[in-house]
Amino acid sequence: MAEKYFVHESSYVDEGCEIGEDTRIWHFCHIQSGARIGAGCSLGQNVNVSNNVVIGNGCKLQNNVSLYEGVELEDHVFCGPSCVFTNDLTPRAKYPKGRANYKKTLIREGASIGANATVVCGHTVGRWAMIGAGAVVACNVPDHALMLGVPAKRAGWVCQCGARLRPDGITFLRCSSCGRNYKQETDEQIKEI
Repeated sequence: MAEKYFVHESSYVDEGCEIGEDTRIWHFCHIQSGARIGAGCSLGQNVNVSNNVVIGNGCKLQNNVSLYEGVELEDHVFCGPSCVFTNDLTPRAKYPKGRANYKKTLIREGASIGANATVVCGHTVGRWAMIGAGAVVACNVPDHALMLGVPAKRAGWVCQCGARLRPDGITFLRCSSCGRNYKQETDEQIKEI
């Protein structure tokens, strides 16, 4: 039976992986055993998916992204070129801790990680959040937050469509691109209305 996904001939897929329908794995990628990749994903050149990593449906990983064990991407996550994920806060070559001690990192539905950004392990990036290029995330990120800088700080809010939200009154935010409306519930939380 023919596979319902595409793997370029230069890439390696180890035994024991699950890959969803219509997923495309391009040049020089390595998918390690136990990895689960959803349907409709695109993995660019030189992507490494380590053991037991989970990738949801409709995710897009640009060139040179490595997802280490302990990282999970929910549906429709975008990982920009060369963005970085870690899984050990205190690594030592001489004293490896092993998989039982890796810190978990969760990237929630629709979040975008910019080119060359780093997400330090043990944190959650909220739904539809946007991490700017080169930012270093060392804290949990609220849903819809725009995070910029080193270390990354919230610099505003973004819509589900990706546009920056603008104030429309004291507690309301409006997307000038798609027209969605949000209400700021607290300093660290907004909700679509």
